[in-house]
Amino acid sequence: MPAAAHLPHVWTRGEYERLIASGGLHPESRVELVDGEILDMAPQESLHATGVRLAEEAMRSAFGRGFDVRTQLPLAIDGHSEPEPDIAVVTGTPRDYRDAHPTTAVLVIEVADSSLDFDRTRKRSLYARNAIPEYWILNLVDAVLEVHREPAGGDYARRTVLGASERITPLRAADARGIAVADVLP
Repeated sequence: MPAAAHLPHVWTRGEYERLIASGGLHPESRVELVDGEILDMAPQESLHATGVRLAEEAMRSAFGRGFDVRTQLPLAIDGHSEPEPDIAVVTGTPRDYRDAHPTTAVLVIEVADSSLDFDRTRKRSLYARNAIPEYWILNLVDAVLEVHREPAGGDYARRTVLGASERITPLRAADARGIAVADVLP
């Protein structure tokens, strides 16, 4: 039998959304669509959940009116991907996305422990290819914040690693006081 007969199905975002709407996936399923693959998301440990909440609070403080801080909600960034990043900061208000998920973000944050390799490779490439200007990985394994900026050619041109004693200001919140990395680390 030719190898082509055993290729996996590559899902489009439209097929994925229809599968969800038809009940083909249980509403409580923790899955996301990345590059045409429906992937199970790891269960959240307490450390991860705390990191998500701390990052959410910091982003709400840093970004004011005109921005919506979305926590673990879909981001419809291309025809084959609908990830659910831990944090996505998008322009507008929640009502702007009543009928469709946002298609871009000004900042995406993934909180990573067991998903660290995946977030550093597939997710970083996905966000860079889709011109997300700033991608942060709250690395719980090493207790650092990995900051990726300047998407170009499927990757980011700039990567900075910040320790707990350092501060960072999101690109689109330039007027905000810098965020202490220690404030987002659990």
